Amino acid sequence: MGVLLRVERSLWSRGLTHVAGVDEVGVGPLAGPVLAAAVIVPEGIKLRGVDDSKKLTPARREDLAAKIRACALAVGIGIVEVDEIDRLNIYRAALEAMRRAVTALPRVPDHVVVDARCIPGISVPQTALIGGDSRCYSVAAASIVAKVARDHLMREIDGRYPQYGFCENMGYGTPQHLAAIERYGPSPVHRRSFAPVRELRLPGM
Repeated sequence: MGVLLRVERSLWSRGLTHVAGVDEVGVGPLAGPVLAAAVIVPEGIKLRGVDDSKKLTPARREDLAAKIRACALAVGIGIVEVDEIDRLNIYRAALEAMRRAVTALPRVPDHVVVDARCIPGISVPQTALIGGDSRCYSVAAASIVAKVARDHLMREIDGRYPQYGFCENMGYGTPQHLAAIERYGPSPVHRRSFAPVRELRLPGM
């Protein structure tokens, strides 16, 4: 925990008390939105177990996401839906999701730490930290909140389109998911700009 807070402590020592970590999830899936979270944690936070969301079990992520939301000074969520992903391309859509997450924060942060990239369209000073979700506490917290929030959305979408198995694959291109697209054609939440969806579309779809 101490190592993960090194970036925040350096910024806090300069009087930048509201440091927002930002991360996105959902770049790779064939369906569903790309979603980002921005999280500002308080100085002296003592919540243990926060790490890159990919290293945690689903149950642990759910538990930590609730605790992060309870103790955070602010949380912002940014969502870019499928039609925008297809229009913008996924790289730009992910950046837009992160911009929306920062602007959704109920308070303006003093500094933003982003996993690997810089966010266009915000006036707040920012640091792009490669591997930020495993090197910075706030970014790791954002990765957890984002992952859990998107998983919840995909479970809701699964209720509308159960034939694709979104509750299990979260929109990723598993063999079962690809077979379902081939059988039923793409749903309204599939990303038409992604090659596997284009190539498996049924005639007339």
